[in-house]
Amino acid sequence: MYILGINAYHGDSSACIYQDGKLITATEEERLRRIKHWAGLPTMAVKLCLDTAGITLADVDHITVSKDPRAKFNEKVVYTLRKGAVLSVLKRKTQESKDVQTIKQDLADAFQLSTTKLKAQVQYIEHHRSHLASAFFVSPFEESAILSIDGMGDFTSTMRAVGKGNKMQIVDSVSFPNSIGYFYTLCTQFLGFPHYGDEYKVMGLAPYGKPDDEIVKKLKKVIRLQPNGLFDLNHKYLTRVATGDWVKTVDGIPVIAQKFSDYFVQQFGKPREKSEELDQYHKDFAASVQKVTEEVIFHLAEGLHKKTGLKNLCIAGGVAQNSVANGKITDNTSFEQLFVPPAGHDGGTSVGSALYHFHQNLEQPRTPFAHQAYTGSSFTNEEIEQFLNAKGVNYKRLSDEQVFALVTDKLLEGGVIGWFQGKAEFGPRALGNRSILVDPRRSDAKDLLNEKIKRRESFRPFAPSILLEYTAEYFEKVDDVPFMEKVFKIKPEKYHVIPAVTHVDGTGRLQTVDLKDAPRYYNLIATFAKKSGVPILLNTSFNENEPIVNTPEEAYNCYARTKMDVLVLENCVISRH
Repeated sequence: MYILGINAYHGDSSACIYQDGKLITATEEERLRRIKHWAGLPTMAVKLCLDTAGITLADVDHITVSKDPRAKFNEKVVYTLRKGAVLSVLKRKTQESKDVQTIKQDLADAFQLSTTKLKAQVQYIEHHRSHLASAFFVSPFEESAILSIDGMGDFTSTMRAVGKGNKMQIVDSVSFPNSIGYFYTLCTQFLGFPHYGDEYKVMGLAPYGKPDDEIVKKLKKVIRLQPNGLFDLNHKYLTRVATGDWVKTVDGIPVIAQKFSDYFVQQFGKPREKSEELDQYHKDFAASVQKVTEEVIFHLAEGLHKKTGLKNLCIAGGVAQNSVANGKITDNTSFEQLFVPPAGHDGGTSVGSALYHFHQNLEQPRTPFAHQAYTGSSFTNEEIEQFLNAKGVNYKRLSDEQVFALVTDKLLEGGVIGWFQGKAEFGPRALGNRSILVDPRRSDAKDLLNEKIKRRESFRPFAPSILLEYTAEYFEKVDDVPFMEKVFKIKPEKYHVIPAVTHVDGTGRLQTVDLKDAPRYYNLIATFAKKSGVPILLNTSFNENEPIVNTPEEAYNCYARTKMDVLVLENCVISRH
C-alpha cells in the first residue's frame, strides 16, 4: 500500500511517500524549487517521492492532504458573520478550499494523467491533526500527551490530544484569531523582521537582553492565560482581525501582512525599521517576548498534564521550533520526557497526514521506532564525479578514513568545510548531511563564517554537534537530541573550550550524534576528537541566504561563490589549496 502525503497551498509545502507504513522519502518543495517556504503545489517533491519509490502516481493507493476545508466550518461562518466581513472573508476562504479540493486534478495535470487513471482518493486531514500525528506516531512512546502549536491552520492555532498505540483522541483546541504563533509573529514584525519565518531571529536575539518587568506586564495583556489551561489574545493589539488576511501567497512565496495594530504601537512605542540598529530596548523586548511565550507553552503543557496524568509529551507545530522553550519544558512542567520530530513545522504535516490516515483511519499498527531525519535526495560518488568532470573541476576521490583525516586537519587549520553526504535532511535543520563545519574551539568562528559565507545577523548563534556519549561532559542536562530541537545550558567550565558554539547566555542548541543513526558524521566528529580532544563540531546549514543545498551542483555553486575552504561531496574532495 502506497500513501502519498502532501502539504499544499500552504507555507513550507512538502511531500512524502509511505509503503506499508514505512517512510521511503520525504522532502520540502523549497529544497528542489529553490524558493524558501514555497507555498504552492509540491510537484517536484511529489516527483522525487514517486521516482525514489519506483512507482507512478497511478500506483498510489491513498493521497492525503494536511488541510480539511470542512474543519470548524460552523465556527468560521459564525465568526465571519459576527465580524461583519462576509464578502472578503468568504471569497478568500472559498478560494483556499477550492485550491485544496482540486489537488487530485492538479496532480493529474502536472503528471499528464487523466484522473480516471488515478485509483487514489484524496483524504483531507485537519492541519493540527496532521501536526499531532507527525509527532506522536514517529515517537518512541506507546502512550503520550500531544501538543500542536503554530500560527494558524484550518481555523485552529493550538490543539491538545492523547495518543495511545495507533490512535489519537483530541482533548481541546484554540480557534482563530487566538494564536501564540500570531503573538510571536507580531512581536517579530515589531522588531523589524518582516519576512515569513523570521521568528527564529527573535529567539536568537533574546539572550542579548533581559526580560523587562514593565514590558512583560504589558505583553501579558496581549496574550492571556485562561484557567482551563488554554489562552486567548486581546484583539485590540491585532490588526485585520475581521478579515484575517494576514498571509497571502505571491508567486508561491508566503507573505505576511502587518499583524500589530496602532493600539499595540501606542503601548510599546515606535516599531523598529528593518535597517535600524538594534538598541537595548529591542533586545529587552525580545527577551520579554521569549519569556512570555515560554510561560504560555508551559501553561498549555501543564494544563494538558493535569487532564491526562501522562509522563510523556510530544510537541509539534511552528511554535515547537522554539528550541529554547523546548529545552525547558520538562524542568517547568510535570512531564518527564519530551519528543520533538525533525520536521515539527508545517513541512512535516505531509508526513502527519499520511500517518494519521494509515493509523487512525485505516487502523494499521505502528512500525518500530526509528529516527527519521535523512529522507531527501541522495547522490552516488559516480553521479558526483560525472558532474565534476563535466564542470572541469579538480578533485580527489578518497576513502572515508582519508576524508575524515583531511577534513579534520583542515578544521584544525581554521578551515570552513562544506560537508555533503547521504540523503538530505527533512526539516529546517542541517544535521550533518548538508552542513557547513568549523572547529568549535575558535573564538573567531562566528566572524569567520559570516565573513566567508553566511553574512547574517551577528546575534544569531551557531550549533554544536556532539557525540552522544559525551553530552554529560559538556552540558548541564543529558538527553538524546538528534534533531537539534532543544537548547541546553553548557557547563561554565566548558565555555572557553567551545566558544564558537556557546551562545551569549551560556547555552547551545545541541545535536547529539549517534553511531547507529549517523555513522559517517559520527566517525568524522570522532576523528576530530582524537586530534583535538573535543568531541564536537560547529554545524550550520549548507547555504548562503537560500534554501539548504540539495544537489552536488548547488553545493559546488555555494562553494564557488563564497570563501569556503574545502568542499566534500561524499568521497570527492575539492580544496582551494
